[in-house]
Amino acid sequence: MKEQLRQLKEEFLCLVEKVTDPEALETLKTEFLGRKGKLNAIMKEMASLAVDERRLVGKLANEVKEAIEASYGEARGKAEKAKKAEKAGWERIDVTQPIIPERGTGHLHPVTQVQEELEDLFTSMGFMIADGPELESDYFNFTTLNIPPTHPARDMQDTFYIEGYPGLVMRTHTSPVQIRAMRKWGVPLRMVAPGRCFRNESTDPRHEHTFHQLEGMVIDKGISLAHMKGVLERVAQHLYGKDTKVRMRPKFYPFVEPGVNGEVTCFLCKGEGCRLCKKTGWLEIFGAGMVHPSVLREGGVDPKEYSGFAFGFGLTRLVMLKYGIDDIRHLESGDIRFLKQF
Repeated sequence: MKEQLRQLKEEFLCLVEKVTDPEALETLKTEFLGRKGKLNAIMKEMASLAVDERRLVGKLANEVKEAIEASYGEARGKAEKAKKAEKAGWERIDVTQPIIPERGTGHLHPVTQVQEELEDLFTSMGFMIADGPELESDYFNFTTLNIPPTHPARDMQDTFYIEGYPGLVMRTHTSPVQIRAMRKWGVPLRMVAPGRCFRNESTDPRHEHTFHQLEGMVIDKGISLAHMKGVLERVAQHLYGKDTKVRMRPKFYPFVEPGVNGEVTCFLCKGEGCRLCKKTGWLEIFGAGMVHPSVLREGGVDPKEYSGFAFGFGLTRLVMLKYGIDDIRHLESGDIRFLKQF
């Protein structure tokens, strides 16, 4: 796999020298780094590697990604400069025309920026990035996750059902990807699943019908709560600084047992208490727990031989905390004035 990554890097560096059109460069970058690109395809094979090997491959993958992005940025700058020079050579300047400001180039949405930052962190720890359908079956969205039709936990999630297509829903979380990953790649398994989710919410500054989550799962022999806390502490310190502390309190989730509510020390007041953390000194940012045996069985895993933990971050909430955004509706509004701030 290391050789595959090196060859991928060399292939891109060779191709990028031959492309001079900015749009073609963007297409080339998507082919290599997109969600369904060549790099991600290689990363999906990491589940079959040993733990130490995964760590080395994850580090090399990050280096390859950075090299590709750097080469792309350099080539894009040259292409745009050449295009402007060519245009200036044949265009007649109309001195009577008022100055029209350049539209400039766009940039990644703040949610995408935080998502890619976390994806880089998890791949460096040997995790794979998995994806699944947004239009999901009721079976995968609920039943496989220990939430049968009569379970009261269904009342906790206001679901969009598809008229005329019984059994189909807009996924309420990215947890169904965990089941699909277990069935596809087996165990041992380390994966995260970022993506959009949908709930029939009455919108207000803290609730939106469309939002983003990042959920993850680790399954192997001998996995315990200690492993889970170690991973989550690493993530919290990456997001909010090396002095960040994590505390976990019992909480019910139907797909884990035991389940915990995860909080970190407030990055604004450093645990002293402020308006952001409601004077508690703590911010709730994730839910987690040991994977329920019923969920393991639905994924084709023997709970007597394997154990694991799962966790979920509200990506939208992380973005709001990071940038001090006080209204969730701004993130899905498409308002250019808002997005230009990031």
